Amino acid sequence: MNLFSKLSWMGTLLLGTFAIQAQNPIVQTYFTADPAPMVHDGTVYLYTSHDEDSTVNNFFTMYDWRCYSSKDMVNWTDHGAVASLKNFKWLDKTNGAWAVQCIERNGKFYLYVPIHGEGISVLVADAPTGPFRDPLGKRLIESDHLWQDIDPTVAIDDDGQAYLYWGNPSLWYVKLNEDMVSYDKSIGDNGIVSIEMTAEAFGAKTGRDGKPGTTYTEGPWFYKRNGLFYMVYAAEGIPEYIAYSTATSPMGPWTYRGHIMKRADHLAFTNHAGIIDFMGNSYFFYHDHSLSKGQGFKRSTSVEQFAYNADGSIPLITPTKTGITQSVANLDPYKRVEAETIAWSEGVKTAGNSQTGVYVTKIENGDYLIVRSVDFSSGAKLVEAMVSPLYGGKIEIRIDKIDDPVVATIIVDPQGGGGKWKTVSAPVSNLSGVHDVYFVFKGEKDLFDFDWWQFSK
Repeated sequence: MNLFSKLSWMGTLLLGTFAIQAQNPIVQTYFTADPAPMVHDGTVYLYTSHDEDSTVNNFFTMYDWRCYSSKDMVNWTDHGAVASLKNFKWLDKTNGAWAVQCIERNGKFYLYVPIHGEGISVLVADAPTGPFRDPLGKRLIESDHLWQDIDPTVAIDDDGQAYLYWGNPSLWYVKLNEDMVSYDKSIGDNGIVSIEMTAEAFGAKTGRDGKPGTTYTEGPWFYKRNGLFYMVYAAEGIPEYIAYSTATSPMGPWTYRGHIMKRADHLAFTNHAGIIDFMGNSYFFYHDHSLSKGQGFKRSTSVEQFAYNADGSIPLITPTKTGITQSVANLDPYKRVEAETIAWSEGVKTAGNSQTGVYVTKIENGDYLIVRSVDFSSGAKLVEAMVSPLYGGKIEIRIDKIDDPVVATIIVDPQGGGGKWKTVSAPVSNLSGVHDVYFVFKGEKDLFDFDWWQFSK
């Protein structure tokens, strides 16, 4: 058995038909939290923390950071764990890979990560998916704010000045130098500036001690849009809402603007937002606990499309199971597509190694993948797939619904021991136009691993 309970074939039919209309959460193969989207070169790269399948001491159990990418906002390609606490050779912590954010500057990609509430560190890579390395050999931010130095967020202003914010339940920032791995120490407390936490800046709330405080809790997301600076954050304590403040300067003063997302039954007791504009649309990322059926230490990333109001304010956004209903681009099936490019999946996991990269694994009878908005144009005649057989089985390819007729059946003969990859193929019938594609796996058990697929005319 893998992470999720195996469904009966009839249950799979019913859920599969529904799944294409209910895409949140957008990753089903792992528990992913604290979404941090970044737009680069026509692609959205989504960095997440990773809640392990099994918790230690019934608490957040998080060892690495994962990355997913999409060109269409409905199909997400899994790039695996792109960084982990093991990147820091000087660190004796094995748990605590909490919320991160990545940003590009001068062709380098900087991943800012918290070190289990004991400071902020940075990793750098030449590509958005790594490999990342530790350029400092120590923390970037070290302070005496024990357990408060978490949730880094970073943005670069139009004048080239970069700002790194972080903090729970207070908020601090530094002005990063152009190298992005050091900061200006001539301001604040040796370079660290503390934001005044006022009701005007972050809303009024009475604390657990009965004293007046602000709604700001943690998880800041800092960005600039149309000349206005936004600070989006988890608010109101536990359970967390999402609220925001704005400013005309990256250093404040901030003005509280209200809620963006209120509490809902399928949300976790924590939340963490990320916001981007992509292909003319605006998207709001957050996490919930729907995939784990209410386990708040096992969260999953979701996304909603929204539109800013004319004055730049953000409307109240309702968390949905449907998520994104319209892709911004069609997928080309005549180019090789990684099997781990998924709109929705049931039952499977992903894994990876240095030779093959990331691939789909733990495939059993009745499991399936959905890929949305695939443009077959005038028609496909053949489909190929790269597989590594175990007990073998078959891939049934169905269009638009899991119980629609089969347009191709790829036979995967068994192979003792597995580990050897081979290309298998099948003819395709009656397939043209734009469709959602179901890859339905049939067989006894431990069928095969699945690396990529491609159609041809």
